[in-house]
Parts: sequence; C-alpha cells; structure tokens
Amino acid sequence: MQQRTSSETLDLAGMAADLNTLLRLKTTVIGLKMFATLEEMTDIPKIRRPTAVHTTDQIVSMASRLGWTVGITADDLVGAQCRAVIGLGPQDEKWLEGANYVGVWHGTAEDARKRQQALDVVPFGQYQAMAVSPLASGRLNPPDICLVYATPGQMIILINGLQYTGYKKFEWGVVGETACADSWGRALKTGEPSLSLPCFAERRYGGVPDEEMLMALKPSDLAKAIAGMKQLAKNGLRYPIAPYGIQSDVRAGMGVSYGKK
Repeated sequence: MQQRTSSETLDLAGMAADLNTLLRLKTTVIGLKMFATLEEMTDIPKIRRPTAVHTTDQIVSMASRLGWTVGITADDLVGAQCRAVIGLGPQDEKWLEGANYVGVWHGTAEDARKRQQALDVVPFGQYQAMAVSPLASGRLNPPDICLVYATPGQMIILINGLQYTGYKKFEWGVVGETACADSWGRALKTGEPSLSLPCFAERRYGGVPDEEMLMALKPSDLAKAIAGMKQLAKNGLRYPIAPYGIQSDVRAGMGVSYGKK
C-alpha cells in the first residue's frame, strides 16, 4: 500500500468548501482511512458502528450521502469480495477463482478468474479496520484517500486541475463489476488518483446515481487539483461549462481563451 500521509497538514474543511465552490458538488466529499487495529478506529470521535451486515459501498455512502462517520471491520462486511478489496480479507486461491460470479457476471470460470486477478486490492494482513467520514469533519486527519463523486462535466474539470502543473497522462482501467477496485482499491494500493465508473453494486446498494463517477485520490493530490482549478477559473475555464452553441461562429469564444496567445 501507498505510504501513509500522516505528516501532511491540510485544511480539510477548507478543501471541501473549495471543491463545493469550484464544482457545485451535490454529494459530500469524504475521507477513507485504514487502521492497523480496531482500537485505533474506535477512538475516532463520534464514530458509528454498524448493527447489520453491509457492502463497502453502503458504508461509503453512509458518509457521502448521509454525512455519517462510520467504522467497520471484516465482520461488518458481506462476503469475501468487499473484504478483499480493502485488505480486510484474504486474496487466496478460493477468492481468485471467483466461482460465485460464473453464470452471473461471467460466462465461464476462466472469465471469472481473469476478472478477480485484474482487481487492484490492498494486501491482506496490514489492517483490521476502516473508517469513512465527511472530509469537512476533520475526524480522519488526514485520511488515506479522499472520495469525490461527480458528474462527467465536473470530473473533467477536476482532472484538468490535477494536470495544470506537473502534467501527466492518466490511464485508468475498467474491471466491470467490483469497480470499487478501480477507485478506492487502486488508490489505496498505488497512491495514484483513480477514476471509476461505479458498478451495478455501487449503484444498487450504495445508492450512487446514474450520472456520477468516482475519483479516489490522496489528500495532497486533491489539494493540488484544487489549486489547479482555481487557476483555471481565473483563466475563464470553470464549472459549469456554458454551452457556446453548435452553430455559432467559434472565433469569438476561442478568442477569449487564446486571443492574446
């Protein structure tokens, strides 16, 4: 897993406020943090513990949709898949087979195994618990990663902000079902900004609406994106992106951005 970011001192509430101003988000930006022991997790102020069995998608949405601070262990999650992605369950041979998915998400056992092998997951054995909380609460200080739900239009501005300085081309994959491995699984494992198309389970059980995508990224990368978006806004490149008109003479519009270049 990525190196933890405990040395960072970031204004998490200020970052959340900036994001809402810059992108007009309708879903709460949250943080996610892994814990080596149960005791560390339960020490978080005002943390809630589930009284039923859930998917990780549901736990994440308790923070992003309801504004709760929630902590879990492996026992709170349904099945091996949710546990394995965040390193709270083993990625053993039985898990790699993916037998439960044959005839459901995949036509053959070979296809199911290939999908399981393609998932980005946190190595098993490092952590016993996880917590999620609204970023603005500051209760996870700092979180390992932040989760931003946004529409495609909002998301491209966020990505543009990440690329304003220190440019790099982002290349992301789509595993299909278990898309949480594309977002928080990959970001926790690699430390890299990770974009996903939330899957059937995230939308059915986590309540993610049709129009939203998910970006998982370190707090330092989120701060970098915010700084970039602020500069883009000064350059007239901001959200919402006003349609110019498909039959209009484009030169006037382009001249605003590039006329002095």
